[in-house]
Amino acid sequence: MSVSDARIQDRAQAVGVVRAAQELRLKRGEFELAAQLGHIRTTAGAGAGRRQVTRQEIDRLRAAEGFPDALRERVRTVGTAEGAELMPVSPGRFTRLARAGYLAPVTFYLNRYRVVVWLYLAQELRAFAAREPALLTGRLPHAPRAGHDVGEDLRPRNWRGRRIGHLLHDCEDPWERAAVAGCVLDPVHLAELVPDPYERAYVNRLRPRLAHGHPASEAAQETVRRLLVAEHPDEIRWHRASLCALLEGARRARPAPRPDAVAERRAGPVVPSGGPDPLADGAEPLPEGASGPPGGDGRRGLLTRLRIRRISRDRRVGIAVRR
Repeated sequence: MSVSDARIQDRAQAVGVVRAAQELRLKRGEFELAAQLGHIRTTAGAGAGRRQVTRQEIDRLRAAEGFPDALRERVRTVGTAEGAELMPVSPGRFTRLARAGYLAPVTFYLNRYRVVVWLYLAQELRAFAAREPALLTGRLPHAPRAGHDVGEDLRPRNWRGRRIGHLLHDCEDPWERAAVAGCVLDPVHLAELVPDPYERAYVNRLRPRLAHGHPASEAAQETVRRLLVAEHPDEIRWHRASLCALLEGARRARPAPRPDAVAERRAGPVVPSGGPDPLADGAEPLPEGASGPPGGDGRRGLLTRLRIRRISRDRRVGIAVRR
């Protein structure tokens, strides 16, 4: 069996993410996080933005030792209070460590007061406590980390960087990768780096969704929007440089689609002004008195082609009747 045949067979045996989560005994949020972290390998589905899981991948995970508890533990998330107990430190020290960038959140949600609640991987917190015991007691270093301001809350920035990394890992298409790099830049920076309106429209169309869920109120939506956009100059420079590099690769791979190219694909191959070659691809000869489609009038050209097709069809019907 060839590689292409194997891929077709795997795609035919793949299931949607809802069915895969059920078979893996995961909640929807647990499944999405496991896929983001690479614990579950997904493939592109039939529809745009849809993901699937092959039967082979499901069988591999179900056969792993400790299933399903081991898989659930790998994606277990905790908030500040539970995270502080795991390390163990006080909740206040945990928050200071997270704000300083030592602990990177993996996701977040808004509580009923529209306050951002950051969540962390339990496994990572235990590993940090074992690796950095000196930071769990005593005074924290006063010097800011490289490129960071004193007192700056690095949780949003760390989450954005982590989320971008996950998305880039899953993307293979060069234009999709460029869209990932540009999705945290505001429209002004994006317009500056992507001045071509067709390229910019294509990048915007491929923008991934960084945060899951749909906040109901406008105030909650605004809170989430602020978390999705890079603000610090150092972070902005990083994503600008990444977008420029990925755009160069995308342009070398293929140009962004344009309206004229879409129209040509819908209308079919362009016929030269001299008319079709009567000997090419079994083309029907032009009837007497008919001319090729005019180069300057698209409507007359279309009517002429329709007339040619009708006359050719009538000729074939007449030949069949005479026979």
